[in-house]
Amino acid sequence: MKKIKIIFVTCFCMVFGSCTDVFEELNTPSNLLVSDKLDIGNVGQVFATTQFNTMFMSGYEISQNLFADLFSQYFTLLRVNFYSDRYVDVASWSNANFTGFYTSVAKDLSFVEKYTAEKNFPLQNAVIKVWKVQAFHRLTDYYGPIPYLEVGNGATSVPYDPQEVIYKDFFKTLDEAVAVLKQNKGASVFSRDDLVFSGDVNKWLTFANSLRLRLALRVKYSAPALAKAEAEKAVADGVMLTAAENANVFTNDLSKNNLGTIANYDNWRMSATMESVMVGFNDPRLDAFWNPVVTDNRNDGSKFHGIRNGLPIALIDNPVQVATNSKIDTKWWRLEDGGTNPPYQVMRAEEVYFLRAEGAVEGWNMGGTAKELYDKGIEVSISSRTAATAVDIANYLKSTSTPKPLKDQWNTPAVSDIPVAFLATGPKEKQLEQIGTQKWIGLFPDGWEAWAEMRRTGYPKLLPRIQSENPDVPANQMIRRLLFVDGEYANNNQAVTAALTLPELATKGGNKNSTKLWWDAK
Repeated sequence: MKKIKIIFVTCFCMVFGSCTDVFEELNTPSNLLVSDKLDIGNVGQVFATTQFNTMFMSGYEISQNLFADLFSQYFTLLRVNFYSDRYVDVASWSNANFTGFYTSVAKDLSFVEKYTAEKNFPLQNAVIKVWKVQAFHRLTDYYGPIPYLEVGNGATSVPYDPQEVIYKDFFKTLDEAVAVLKQNKGASVFSRDDLVFSGDVNKWLTFANSLRLRLALRVKYSAPALAKAEAEKAVADGVMLTAAENANVFTNDLSKNNLGTIANYDNWRMSATMESVMVGFNDPRLDAFWNPVVTDNRNDGSKFHGIRNGLPIALIDNPVQVATNSKIDTKWWRLEDGGTNPPYQVMRAEEVYFLRAEGAVEGWNMGGTAKELYDKGIEVSISSRTAATAVDIANYLKSTSTPKPLKDQWNTPAVSDIPVAFLATGPKEKQLEQIGTQKWIGLFPDGWEAWAEMRRTGYPKLLPRIQSENPDVPANQMIRRLLFVDGEYANNNQAVTAALTLPELATKGGNKNSTKLWWDAK
């Protein structure tokens, strides 16, 4: 059934032009998509396409892997023709990412949201609203101000909205969606087409609440009262508790997880930060995330090795680096290479527990103590990703192991001195570091979300890059955002120029990679 559905989605895109090529510009009227033959079943297929494209964007490699996956130090690049690991904001990749979002995801979401509202399909409309928040929060977390409130308005120029306005509208939109979902518990929606929960309204409700919690913590340092209120509301309404409630976008042989494709390119390996943390912790998830090195040239007792980010050109495109550093685990490879084509990861229960643990550290009502929630997050993560026993997990939770220094050519120091075992008596900042570090592990391989949380919290601590080619971001600092894209200066110039005067840019440094987003206020 799933395979047939994806074929139908492809055909629908060809017939109605709903995927990427109907809108030549952002401002093309959405009613051009309407057909006399369109019905709610077709709309479900458009929604399925939108779900997939939200995670694939204009291409997983140039939208996520070559930006957030490297900025979050999950991976290190090993090829000379790629520059983003040295903090170069490659304009053509970013432009394709941004433009692809608005010519596919944003356009389709605008269409199906309006269609379901006009045709009085409230439950379908509610689910689409939840997914709209998921899609747009990813994009604003890359760029800051973006076109949002007036997308699909048919105007010749679509304005950029401040990120504060966007985030506050996210909470309003989730309020509207959750109210409808609560009234329809036990029902099914878009069941033939929904690539995330196969139409299970109860799971959509849990996801909506969990997404609210993620966004609530995101604004903790910029709007603390709002963050507390929204986080407590989310937990009270019911968030993810088990891996069975994880949100993932379904894949198959016709809609593949592009991570497998790019894993086969052999362009990147485990980062040194990942080695310092996971090997130092003797983490049970190491074997689930990484393959052992082909050649051990360190004799340090570990079969998992990583390499520093920001390598200068002289040190990359080197077969030795490829052989002596760990490749991502085989499950993420292509099917033809022995992989499993896993779904695109949207949100996992362990992230929810770590968010709740952070809220508990702040004294919010999160339904448990910080230690209880921290421990549960680790337990859910390990048990859902490995074959570790309850005893193995218990031993890990009380471990005093800390990140390790590396016996590499730079004599790289350990990234931190925090243990796995939760420091229940504080200090507070060490507790936040422990939570942030375990959340970073639990989010793997979702570098998009990891980079956002690392900018917000400062955790985990990162190793400095060996080299930065960006004069705006030194090697020992973190890149904070991507620049506004060239295509907008060509096609939406009035709006993007006006966005430069928004206070969150104008008072913080302007359109630079070092300028912090509105929520990046710690």
